[in-house]
This record gives sequence, C-alpha cells and structure tokens, in this order.
Amino acid sequence: MTVVRTIEQRFDHRAIDAKWQQRWLEDGINKVEDDDPRPKWYELTMYPYPSGDLHIGHWYAMSPSDAHARFRRMQGYNVLHPMGFDAFGLNAENAAIQRGIHPHTWTTDNMENMRRQLRSMGTIYDWDREVVTCAPEYYKWNQWFFLQFYKSGLAYRAFAPVNWCPSCQTVLANEQVIDGLCERCDSTVTHRDLNQWFFKITDYAEELLDHSKIDWPEKINRMQDNWIGRSEGVDIEFDISEYGLEEKTITTFTTRIDTVYGVTFVVLAPEHPLVEKLTTPEHKHEVEAYVTQARIQTEIERLSTDKEKTGVFTGSYCVNRLNGERVPILVGDYVLLTYGTGIVMGVPAHDERDFVFAKKYGLPIRVVVAPPDWDGKPLEEAYVDVGTQVNSAQFDGMNSGEGLRRIADHIETNDWGKRKVQYRVRDWLISRQRYWGTPIPIIYCDDCGIVPVPEENLPVLLPEDADFLPTGESPLALNEAFVNTTCAYCGGPGKRETDTMDTFVDSSWYFLRFTDTQYENGAFNPQSLSQWGAVDQYTGGVEHAVMHLLYARFFVKALRDLGMLDFDEPFDRLYNQGVILGSDHEKMSKSRGNVIAPDEYVDAFGADVVRCFLMFLGPWDQGGSWSDTGINGMARWMNRVWDVATRDARQLDDFPRNDDSVRDMQRLMHKTIRRVGEDLQRFKFNTALAALMEYTNGLNQFWEGKGVHSEHWAQAISSLLTLMSPIAPHISEELWERNGHEGSIHSTNWPDWDEELAADEVITLVVQVNGRVRDKIEVSASIDEEAAKDTAMDSRRVAPHIEGKDVARVIYVPGKLVNIVAR
Repeated sequence: MTVVRTIEQRFDHRAIDAKWQQRWLEDGINKVEDDDPRPKWYELTMYPYPSGDLHIGHWYAMSPSDAHARFRRMQGYNVLHPMGFDAFGLNAENAAIQRGIHPHTWTTDNMENMRRQLRSMGTIYDWDREVVTCAPEYYKWNQWFFLQFYKSGLAYRAFAPVNWCPSCQTVLANEQVIDGLCERCDSTVTHRDLNQWFFKITDYAEELLDHSKIDWPEKINRMQDNWIGRSEGVDIEFDISEYGLEEKTITTFTTRIDTVYGVTFVVLAPEHPLVEKLTTPEHKHEVEAYVTQARIQTEIERLSTDKEKTGVFTGSYCVNRLNGERVPILVGDYVLLTYGTGIVMGVPAHDERDFVFAKKYGLPIRVVVAPPDWDGKPLEEAYVDVGTQVNSAQFDGMNSGEGLRRIADHIETNDWGKRKVQYRVRDWLISRQRYWGTPIPIIYCDDCGIVPVPEENLPVLLPEDADFLPTGESPLALNEAFVNTTCAYCGGPGKRETDTMDTFVDSSWYFLRFTDTQYENGAFNPQSLSQWGAVDQYTGGVEHAVMHLLYARFFVKALRDLGMLDFDEPFDRLYNQGVILGSDHEKMSKSRGNVIAPDEYVDAFGADVVRCFLMFLGPWDQGGSWSDTGINGMARWMNRVWDVATRDARQLDDFPRNDDSVRDMQRLMHKTIRRVGEDLQRFKFNTALAALMEYTNGLNQFWEGKGVHSEHWAQAISSLLTLMSPIAPHISEELWERNGHEGSIHSTNWPDWDEELAADEVITLVVQVNGRVRDKIEVSASIDEEAAKDTAMDSRRVAPHIEGKDVARVIYVPGKLVNIVAR
C-alpha cells in the first residue's frame, strides 16, 4: 500500500530517530546488569520467526510491550526485556526450497534485516543477550534436555499413527492440525504409521490443570483445560475369553457407568490390534476394506460431530459381566486408538450419536436411566440427563447419581474394572521428517539398540551439505556422512536418528537462556537464573494457548522435577494482544493488497508516530484496523507536542501570575501523571495516550491564559515528556535535551503524583422526578450530560418513582441537576 501523508512534521524525525538510536547504543543505556541493586522485572514478548521483514503485526506486538517494559524501568526496576529469533522450522525450509538457497542463508539474512527494523522501533533490547535457536550453541542444549528426559523416562520412542502433511512432507503434532488442515500450509492432513519420539506431557496433565500460581487470562486457562480434557470415570472390562486369545478381556473407559446395563454394542478403533484377531472369516473382507478407508481420514474428520457414525460388525461378541449379555463387537472410525483404550461402549438410549447409530444398524435401544414420568415406551431421542435407574438389576429405583457411585463400587468389588481419571491430551510428538531443526541425539546399533549420544559429544551438528528437498523421508537419512557413525557403547557401526525436533522444543525454554546467553557450562547459568527467576510478564498471541504456552509449562515442571529449577511456572503473568487488521477491516494478506509495510511509515512519519498510532487504535487486547487518517492524526498531535515543548517559557514571566491558573495547571498535571501511570500499568495504552492528548491541549490553554510562570511551565513540560517517554522514546529524548536537562530521560524515575491535587473535584447532582427532589448524588465535576443522566436513572432512590411509567424527557442542567419527566 502507498503511504498517504497529509501532515508535514515540524521536526526532522529521521535525524532524531537516527541520532538517539546511535546515542543509546554508544552509551549502553539498554545494557542489563545482573548485579543491579534494584528489584528485578523480567518482561518478555514472544520472539519472532525470521520471515524476512517485520510486518505491522510485529510492531503491534512489540512496541506496546516495549513501552510497558520502559515504564517498569522508570518505576525503579532492573528490567530484562530481551529479544531473539525462533530460527528453526518449516517456514524457513520451505522458503529456502522455493528460492533455491540454503535455509541457513535465508534465515541469517532475514535476521540481520529484522535486527535493523527492531532497532528502528526504538526498543530497549540488550542485543548482547540475543538468542538464536538455529545456532549450535543453542540447540546443543535442546539435545542435552532430550537426553535428560530420555534418562528419566520422559522421552520415549513408539510406533504410532501420526498426522502427516503431504505438502510439508512431515509429521504434525495434534496441536498443529487445525480443522483437519496443516496450520502452516492449509493442506489436508492424512495419517501414517511411523516410529516417532515423544515427550511424556501426559505425566503432568493433572498439574497442568492447576492455574493457581499464574495470573493468566481466563480464556487461555480454559483453552488449556479443554485441551487436556480431564474426565473421571471407570475402566470396565468385557469378557472375550470364549475366543481362546491371549487377551481374555477388552477394556473401555466411560464417564457414565450408570448406563452400563444399557450397553448393546462395543466399538473398536480401526487401528486396534484386536480387530484382526476378533474378525471372523466371513466378515474379513468387509472389515479390511473399512479399516483401509478409515486410516486415510484425519482424526479431525473422524471425530467431527457433523459426520455420521459408521461401523461394521466383526462377527465376534463380548460379554457384559454385569448382566451376562453377549454384546456385538464392531469396528468404527469414530473411535481412536490414541484416546483412552481405543474401545468404546455403545449405550444408544443415553448417547445422542449412539442412538442414531443404533437406529441405522438396527441395534437394541434399552433404557436404563428413565426420564421423569417415563411411560415405558421406546424413546424418540436419547435421554442424556439424570434420572432413575431402571433395567439395572439391584440398582433399579436409585437416582442415577447414586447409581453412578454404587455401580462403580460393584464393579471394583468384583474386580471387573476400576475408577480412573482420563485425559484427552496425548504425549507430545516431537519427531519431524525435515532438515531445518535440531538433530535428535540418538544412535541405533544392531547389537546395543537405542543408544543416546554421550553428552560430551554434543552438539550433534546439523550438516550443511544435506539435500533438504522434501521426499517424505527425513532429509538427513540421505546424508551418509551424517547417518553413519560409531556406537557409543560397543564401538561398532551405528546409524544416527535422522528426524529433527519440533521447533516448539526451542521455545519451551528460551526464556531461561535469556538470563545469560554467553554461559557455556549449561543450558542456563544457575546464578543468573536465580537472579531473574520466572518471567514476570509475558505478552503474545492467544493462538499459542495449547502449543507453546502448554509446552513451556510442561518443560518448566519437568526441569523442576529433575532438580534444575526451583519454580513451577514459566510466566507469572500473561497478556494477549489482539490482531491488527487492514484498513478494509480484513486480515492483512498480499492477495487482498492491504498489507502495511512499517518501514515506509517509519520513513514518512518516524518511529514514534507509528508506535503511538498502534497503541492508540483501541484496547491492546482487542486489536483494531489500520487507518492512514488515524496515523496522520497522530502526527498532528506530535506536532502539537513539539510546539508546546519548544516554546520560550521566559515569555510567561512578563505577565502577572494567577494563583488559580497555577493550581489548575498543577491539578491537571498530577491527574495526568496518575491516569497515565495507572493505564500503562494495565496495558491501557490507548487511554494513556488520550490522557496525554488532553494534557497537551490543557497546556496550550494555560499558555494562552498567561497566568503561569516559566518555572511552572518547565515542570509541566518535564512531566509531559517523562510520561510520553515509554511510548514515544525518540521525540521525548530530543525535547528533554532541548529543554536543558542533563542525562537521558530514560534514566529518570516515573513522577509521583500528589493525591490531593490528583483527586477528582466533585459536585452534588440533584435528581428530580417531575420536579420533586428524589436523590442527591456526589459525582465528578467533569461529568458529561450522558453520564449524568445515566447516573440519575440508575439511582435506587429514583427507581420506585419511575417504575411502570414512561419517561418522556430527561432534562440536564450542567453541574446542578437532572429532572426526569415521567408519566
């Protein structure tokens, strides 16, 4: 898009931005020291993927978080607000393939450009603490963590059906499949069976449900809880001993054990190993064809609530030991081997989809939990609420809530099953069949089996000469120099693991590395980490709720249990910013032609105008739409700031001082200090800027009134610049210097306010109904007409006098009364 500039700025923003960025670099003003005596504040925003250019979404995420970190520094904290690059992954590899260059070249060039852009934003990043995840000195510690997890049983290898993206030619974690599509390229995801490496996140499922130690948005906590999917129920066994198999029973999990007497069929997942054993010869062809079709579908497709349940009969039965009934065993694609036991029981009278399934295949529908006033006739639809146990042997007549407990007791007493807590979350699949990632430090030996690479041999380097074109096989498998190695146990020939790690491993601990990126004796410096601890404030997008944020929590808990950390959570507080849209109110995309290139606007208006405009769009957590009109309006305000801050205050001394004017200006100043400070504390950047704009207009009026002297004006301007400095760091620094101040404005403290001066002036608002006084309410002297009327209408003393009547008019006399005319 072409930059539309209608405002000419009254200062040289290009020269000012360049001057101060260079000065800050030379003076080391953003250098962070561990031994600083001030209390620590670790504030982190999610690091970017080096895609090539910072887009306006990066600016929207990073400039407000930078402003908040600056504000904290001015409040007296030793602030760590670092930056790095999430440099491994499919995006770089795919981009490199398209351009015919190496991913390392592509990534390195992009990072250099993005560093320049990040500096142009005026950020306080200490670049000596930069983290780059594709650097061997970083991914060495990915491998080290893997080995610690492997030794403790948290990393394991298993043959399993996995999500496969045919376009990206790699495995995807469940969290990376969105509505059946690859989150990166939107291709339809299929299934494959592969030997894969997993992290046992399920060991921490229960603890991950505990959010008591973190101050996070409730939406994120709820998303994580839903993803983990805790269910309390019973594992119940059905007898298959009549078939002479090694397995004498099959087990299914249910949360509704009160309905077990209503089981009329049992369904196995198509992948279940018992399918082949239990399928009788006359049903073999039909079952095999069904299984083949099921396995090409994605889990999302198979679990879709819009999809009709299907299944085929295996020819075998199991026995429900509670009532001795033989129950047909089917195969159904809506059952997943990776969830629960891979077997479900069908209770059509009390499950909506089971009801439809039973109707379709002519299976019995037996009511065992009766609805109120049930007449014994067949149900027209499944009854899923509580009721009275019927057709349930000795439990008949009980409330189904009691039946739930008593039937579970009965099953456990007879050793037919046991109570169990089950989770929907699966272990974290970390294997990727791609090149641009951390090599998994494992060797396979014909004699010794799986052999971990000795720690002293780390890092296992990613070879630069690998052919990384996607073939469906790990690219590293084609590099013989990488693959062929020596077994660390027996010294014989061995072959390296050729899969690489999911890049979410990189971001699951990067916040620990920022505390000392130069440390060579471990993944993090224990002494520095003791100083900085967990991240005090984390900011980033809500889209990471069940991937990065969940994985990072798992990592910290696992490292704590391995004795490496002394805290339980990675991020004490979390704030999610919204999404910035194009000027057409649509998501930005090249195809729509609504993408905003921030460099062009920085060149046209300066970094501070772009920062301020993005923070003024609306509440940061709600996002907003780009507007060229809006950014020109912000440039106009910046011109007004320049004007009021560069006036010769000595002119004011030629006029008599007016004590009321002095007091009013001080009152406005202290109110603004309080408002802006409270708003910045809560990430309310838009209202903080609104307060600064009101303050600027107020200062203009005091200048025109000529009732204040130069010392009062200087104090007011110093406050304006100080309050602006976290949001607009360049112009505030320039004007600070031009007003004769020594040192950097960014080394000053946040100003205090006088509570008495900052207090709102109040008036007594008289409320009448049809001319008679019904209430007197203290309100702010600055209350507007709409707020005054609303306050009057909401009065509990007024309510009885207008109840049941039509309000014909509401008359407002500014600063005095509201008269409600009701008939």
